Amino acid sequence: MSSSPVTLSPTRKALAGVQYLFVAFGATVLVPLLVGLDPSTALFSAGVGTLLFHLVTQGKVPIFLGSSFAFIAPIVKATELYGLGGALFGCVGVAAVYGLMSLLIRLFGLRFIDRLFPPVVIGPIIMLIGLSLSSSAVKMASTNWILAGISLATAVGVTLYGRGMLKLIPIFLGIVVGYVADLVFFDVDFSQVAAAPWFGLPHFILPEKFSWAPILFMIPVAIAPVIEHIGDVYVVNNVTGENFVKSPGLHRTMLGDGAACLFASLIGAPPVTTYSEVTGAMSLTRITDPLVFRIAALTGIVFSLVGKVSALLRSIDQAILGGIMLLLFGTIAGAGISSLLHSRINLSSARNVVIISVTLTTGIGGAAFQYGRFSLAGIGLSAVVAVVLNLLLPERAEDRTPTPSPVVEAPDEATHNGSETTHNACETTHPAAGAGETPATAAPTADALTAAPATAPEA
Repeated sequence: MSSSPVTLSPTRKALAGVQYLFVAFGATVLVPLLVGLDPSTALFSAGVGTLLFHLVTQGKVPIFLGSSFAFIAPIVKATELYGLGGALFGCVGVAAVYGLMSLLIRLFGLRFIDRLFPPVVIGPIIMLIGLSLSSSAVKMASTNWILAGISLATAVGVTLYGRGMLKLIPIFLGIVVGYVADLVFFDVDFSQVAAAPWFGLPHFILPEKFSWAPILFMIPVAIAPVIEHIGDVYVVNNVTGENFVKSPGLHRTMLGDGAACLFASLIGAPPVTTYSEVTGAMSLTRITDPLVFRIAALTGIVFSLVGKVSALLRSIDQAILGGIMLLLFGTIAGAGISSLLHSRINLSSARNVVIISVTLTTGIGGAAFQYGRFSLAGIGLSAVVAVVLNLLLPERAEDRTPTPSPVVEAPDEATHNGSETTHNACETTHPAAGAGETPATAAPTADALTAAPATAPEA
């Protein structure tokens, strides 16, 4: 779905940049609120991280980076094991994975990714990212089911019936409407907002000491976001009509994302990822100038320096966040299922069923591996299990071939033609989509990626 770029005056570029930040704002500040971090630090990290990404990619790729939902559960678990500072410093491991993948893509291309991380590995990992926090969502929502229901209903309504730009900000609108309801029906404590300074630096959490344990804990978790990054770049190709896989190169976009994650880990912010909501906004407005995305990044940095913004965000009732999480984490789990379906793997294959089943039960069941002071559990352990099983279990041709669907004879020719059209449409749907904060969805396999044209078929 390429489109002709829109030429804008400097004033309109500035307004478009603010608009793009507005689209990403809700998801960017929600992640730190869920893991106990300063939302201003996350905004600052998103802004600086986006600028770093554009520096590494030579200012060519119109992408905005924001807080990644994929790391909520790992940060929560790592905080229990190593403390908050250790957990965030462990995200250095995420940057290391991006850097390694950048090097491997530069040297060998994309085909090796399909061998290590096929859809049968990525799908259940994405499902676990959503399912692992479902109990936390219910616990937060249960503190006030009225507020949780209002925020959830708003987000669901916008998702189903929103049009244009409105459809891109269900999280933001759900929080806003829930907050207004809290003001009308309950008490909101504004004492922290009143006491907060108008301007000040975000609350940075600097690394206290170097430790390998949290870094190794985080490395396996980065698998799904790395694969998602590839899909996101192809979606941006589709929207803009450019081939960013060739120029500046997928290895550069991967390295830029890794540099942004490294910066985030060093100042106490959650890792960042490419935001599909902003890409969706770009497809609507046809504003593809990378400068506009840098303006959005600078605007985010300015907002992060307003102390009262952070205090206001911290006054949001946890039930409002819980209501949003009920939808959000279920959506992530659904995206994992969707990735398996879109990849058209054979779900009747015993090999595929074994990989998916063991991966899910390992993650949901709370399995943990401990060797000395090193510990691996949750999504990280499940990711390792999925990769190892995929490499060890022999693969046959039928494992990658979907089970044929029964053919149902249509009552007339018109109905038959309609069914065939629908089938063809499904065949050409591009499976890649972003996970920003409709976080992870299916990425195409490496074989498909290496053969993909600059402009992918429109979904």
